[in-house]
Amino acid sequence: MTGVFFLLFIGISTVYAQNRPREYTSIREIIEDETLRRDFFLQGEYLCELEGTKIGLHLIADGDGKFRCVFYHGGLPGAGWNTGDLRLLGTVAVDGENGFRFEVTRADSKPENVRLPELPFTIDATWQLNLPQPQQEQGQRRGLTAIKMKIREQDVAFNKTQRRSETFDAKPPEGAVVIFDGTHVKMFEPGATINEVQRQPGNTLWAEATAKPFEQKPYTMHLEFMLSYMPTAQGQARSNSGVYIDEAYECQVLDSYGLELANNHCGGFYQVKAPDINMCFPPLTWQTYDINYTPPKYNGATKVENARITIKHNGVTIHDNLELLKETPGRKREANEPRGIYLQGHGNKVQYRNIWLKYN
Repeated sequence: MTGVFFLLFIGISTVYAQNRPREYTSIREIIEDETLRRDFFLQGEYLCELEGTKIGLHLIADGDGKFRCVFYHGGLPGAGWNTGDLRLLGTVAVDGENGFRFEVTRADSKPENVRLPELPFTIDATWQLNLPQPQQEQGQRRGLTAIKMKIREQDVAFNKTQRRSETFDAKPPEGAVVIFDGTHVKMFEPGATINEVQRQPGNTLWAEATAKPFEQKPYTMHLEFMLSYMPTAQGQARSNSGVYIDEAYECQVLDSYGLELANNHCGGFYQVKAPDINMCFPPLTWQTYDINYTPPKYNGATKVENARITIKHNGVTIHDNLELLKETPGRKREANEPRGIYLQGHGNKVQYRNIWLKYN
């Protein structure tokens, strides 16, 4: 019976491996695959101005010319649009050689001062895309894109924008503890591995790594992460990782670009609290967490004060002095002992870089 079960397990595992969505960890892989280039470079953040109001747009690639879309009234998340403001959501499909068919199916809210057509409605659009080619130099590999459509009988153009966190590549301040700078994994327990393919700027650390214990006192930490491009994956299968503070409290890392707020999406504390705003950038973009952490206080083995944490995601506060009543599932119980951070693997190839902390 054991042999039969083992063979069945092997068979299931083989099928899962064969059906598992492809995971792309560098733009070079995208550029060299002509079946991926168009959708990847169409995906992203766009902006236009209509009647004096900025409108943001997210295109989220789902593979084979299919996308989800989110229109933001006021601008992009964290840059004019805030949680609770009007969003319009729907789907998009490539139509012909350079066309789009938008189908808008849902609105988060309907402010009295905003004119909306009756839902659902469709919009025909065209796109202009300068696809980068493998032979181009790295600095020339840009998919410069504009999407043109008619809204309220007006011709508008959504121009693609590529945001970068204001804290990207932040240098460790004097007295900081450098945990990972791309040169070694001495600050991690055995098993941590570097992605040896040279990238800009520097080598990266693969997820599934545990930092050696820190001093048990308040600190500010900076780290950067890159999500893989997985257009055919959905939900928790889409570039999943997590930063476990003190190996006990998980701040989710996931490709949640353009999605609803949830405690198991990027920036959420699993089963505890969703982020205040979804600041997730598109995959294969460097993103930042800046974390201000105060560990719990103990009297002997008895906890007398809960941990607290403030987090900025890509420079925008997503948790402000959040009280962590207990640990989140998946790693260790909270305890009165020094610990590091755990960068969860979860089967995906999420990458990290530029990790340092400064004790407060």
